[in-house]
Amino acid sequence: MKCKMDLIPLILLSPILVCVGYFDMRYMRIPNTLSLIALALFIITAPLLSWPELAARLTIAGIVFLTGTFAFAMRWLGGGDVKIMSCLMLFVPSQSLALFAFGFSASMLIGVFFILTIRAAPWLSTARWASVQARGKFPMGISIALSGIIHPFLTSAFTISWIG
Repeated sequence: MKCKMDLIPLILLSPILVCVGYFDMRYMRIPNTLSLIALALFIITAPLLSWPELAARLTIAGIVFLTGTFAFAMRWLGGGDVKIMSCLMLFVPSQSLALFAFGFSASMLIGVFFILTIRAAPWLSTARWASVQARGKFPMGISIALSGIIHPFLTSAFTISWIG
């Protein structure tokens, strides 16, 4: 049951993640405001976490931020992607990081397939959304958002399958 309690902040983050996906699809930008709202939500929900879990999440988010900053400097990632991914890591329970990595990988595949499908469809490829028009670029915010949204479901599914 402890794992379920650890997921409450992530579940509360879901509307922010939907906005992340929308803004990255529509404008190929993730507003700083969304990262700041995520940080504020984490600060509000941090008392639900134990001290060791809080320390683990802060450490993991810091590592993701530093690694992402390097990737941003190399022009492999956008700055908004780095910031929101770092914020998202504050909400992922440390004991389910491997499952999150699996979900994130699946979300990346789904996102790439989704964008390539939209760009290839004649009736959709004329959309004025930046992500549809930006050939050679990928709005990673949709995969980041999807991975955060599906993580509570994956955690529940794998907990049930291991127990039952």
